[in-house]
Amino acid sequence: MNYLSGFLMVTLLFCAACNQAQQARTNVAAATTNLGPVPTPAAADLTKVEKSKEEWQAELTSQEFYVLRQKGTERAFSGDLWDNKERGIYTCAGCELPLFSSDTKYRSGTGWPSYYAPIDEAYIAEEEDLQYGWNRVEVLCARCDGHLGHVFEDGPEPTGLRYCINSVSLDFVPATELARDESAEQN
Repeated sequence: MNYLSGFLMVTLLFCAACNQAQQARTNVAAATTNLGPVPTPAAADLTKVEKSKEEWQAELTSQEFYVLRQKGTERAFSGDLWDNKERGIYTCAGCELPLFSSDTKYRSGTGWPSYYAPIDEAYIAEEEDLQYGWNRVEVLCARCDGHLGHVFEDGPEPTGLRYCINSVSLDFVPATELARDESAEQN
């Protein structure tokens, strides 16, 4: 009888988690269509940024260095951007390359910022990651080769991808700043 109770409890929890994930997927479209698209920066220069270990250590915080340069991972729900709901652009903390838009950000329930697409696929590099005994796809900044996180094939439509990114590897530029910068360039 205890086995049956345990099995039913696990099944119930699994169903609740699936329902929550489905709800997050259906909220993606509603969250991005009401306000219009976030202004996207012009095409970025992808010239490789090459610095020594010492230069990176001098420029980055210890946590940024650990994640971006040593391929570390911050604890889930500990970063400042995982629950950010502001409209804007997420840039690489190492080289300021614009990587993700709030238009493609969604709540995955993982504790890390999640996006279903980058601003431009050319701004993201991917490498096979076989650490910890399972096959994953590592996501890197295409300009500075900074470790960002991983991409999984369990995200919402339209891509079905979940870019699971460390908050500390990103900086956030609010849409209001982007609009100001855009109007200043036009004058």
